[in-house]
Amino acid sequence: MKTIIYLKEVPFFKKFFGITLGIFGFISLLSGQIIFGAIFFMLGINFILTEGIEIDLESKTYRNVKSIFGKNFGKWSVYPEFEYVSIFKTKESQRINVVTATTSITSDIILLNLFYKGNKYFTVYKTTDKKDAFEVAEHLKLALDIDILDATESEKKWL
Repeated sequence: MKTIIYLKEVPFFKKFFGITLGIFGFISLLSGQIIFGAIFFMLGINFILTEGIEIDLESKTYRNVKSIFGKNFGKWSVYPEFEYVSIFKTKESQRINVVTATTSITSDIILLNLFYKGNKYFTVYKTTDKKDAFEVAEHLKLALDIDILDATESEKKWL
């Protein structure tokens, strides 16, 4: 694995709404309604755009990325000297609003953070599979020559 990419997931309804707006905007542009078409097309792009981080282990660089349809955009920078990778379990909440009702959906996730300069960190990976998280952490450990902190249980331990 040469690069590791962490992208925030775009909810299904947000993707659907974004693609619908984009198609409507594109059709409006083709029919000559330039202003409305451009507005709806850009709104659609904004809805499906996601953010994250990409780390290139070979060149020791990283970039904060904006991603659309699998294409990542961002400026590469040399990454700092990482001290350790932390694996921890947390909850992720997603709020869904409809005209008269609001609900929150909560799910368990596991995050991998690369720590440097004490308490500064990058979130580099998100998963729901504990085994997958430990495999990626092990890869980071070998590639970056750092330790792993397992914080998935109530008592933290170094691996």
